[in-house]
Order: sequence, then structure tokens, then C-alpha cells
Amino acid sequence: GEIDLGMANMLEVVEGIETGRLQNDLRVIGSIYVLRMGFFARKDSGIVNMADVKGKRVPAGYSAMRTLDKNTLAMLATANLTLADVKPVMVPNVLPGGDDFIAGSNDMFMFSFGGPKVREADATVGGVRAVKIGDNLEASRKIFPYGYFSDVKPIPAYVGVAEPMKVYAMDYILFTNAKMKNDVVEKIIDTMAKNKPDMVAVAPALNDFSLDTMYRKHDMTYHPGALKYFQDHKIQAKAY
Repeated sequence: GEIDLGMANMLEVVEGIETGRLQNDLRVIGSIYVLRMGFFARKDSGIVNMADVKGKRVPAGYSAMRTLDKNTLAMLATANLTLADVKPVMVPNVLPGGDDFIAGSNDMFMFSFGGPKVREADATVGGVRAVKIGDNLEASRKIFPYGYFSDVKPIPAYVGVAEPMKVYAMDYILFTNAKMKNDVVEKIIDTMAKNKPDMVAVAPALNDFSLDTMYRKHDMTYHPGALKYFQDHKIQAKAY
């Protein structure tokens, strides 16, 4: 109850509830945008597909961002790979992983599409390429059940994307606590729905926001105010 609203990616929310402490009062409002992530390699490295990552130096561990270790395993699994198939290089978080790549200590690094570190690496090493994800989503979901594939295409914001491709993605979640009043949660959702252009002007990632994809099927507890809003507006829960 120390804050009224929070945002985090799906994996952080799931792990916070399943393995965290004092999270019994967390309540989900809904999915609000898509976090797309991937591995990036040098354009001249010969690493094009996730299968090409086999035997290469890959950042791993993420001692300060533990959820990203699971992201790494899930993305490798799309090409039927595990950490045993690559050369793990331990990093605390994504930024040192990117720095190691720029310095030549890694063959690739993980980051979100459109992230500033991707642009920095691209300018520093003479060009980067987004590594194409594998197609084994089923194997990936054995590691993290709520990951999915999202389509991207070449746009100025997506450095390293030269052609339309599928990338690994998961939802970003807006949440609150059980003490929040129902009508406040309903008002929050309604205000977001009616003011999307203003939100996008401040945070372009919210271009993904849609009432149609806000209500998702998962095992976490929705706030009753959110459920009432979805029911009143005849919004059905959608599977990943």
C-alpha cells in the first residue's frame, strides 16, 4: 500500500508474486504495452539466426536483473538451445552486457528494441543486426509461459532491423494494491482509453495500448475494479 500504481514487465510481476515477499496484496489492472527484446550482433559477424548463436559468447547471469536470465533461456529455447550450447559471459545487467559487446568481450548482447544502447552499439562497432528468433515457442514457454512472438518491421526507432521479422515479446503490466477502490481503478482504465494520443506523445511505447488486449488470461489476481470495467464493456480475456 505504499504506492497506488506501478508498472513492470510480465516476468517481473509473475516472479514478484511467486517468489517475492509481501506481494499478496498486489492486484493487476491490465496489460498496457508490449516489451520487445532480442539479441543484437555485429552486421559482419555471420550471426543471423538464433541457431547461429551456438558456440558464441552470450551474456548471462544478470545478478542485478535476475529476470533477464530467464529471458535469455527462453529466447535460446526458441532455437532449441540452452546455456550449455553457448559460452556464457556473466554480467550484472543489460548495460554492462552491451558495454562488453562494444568492447569485444561478447559476440552479442540483449536489449529491448528501440533501446538507446542498441543505437550506441550500432554507431560504435560499425553496425548491428537483430538476431532472428527461432520458431519453437512451445519450448520457450516451458521456461516462461507468457512470452510470445511479435512482428516488427524496419522503422528508424528499430536499429538493427533491416526486414520484417518476428521478435520475442511480453506484456508490460499496470498494477495496484488490494486497498485501491474499485471506482478509482475503473476511472484509471477509462481515462487511459480516452486519452491514448496524449499518452503516446509522452511515451511512444504506449502506442500498443488497447482495451482489446488489456485483459489477458493468466494466474495472477486482477483488481475487482478492473474486472468490473472489462465486464461492463464486454471485454473478454485473451490468451497469450
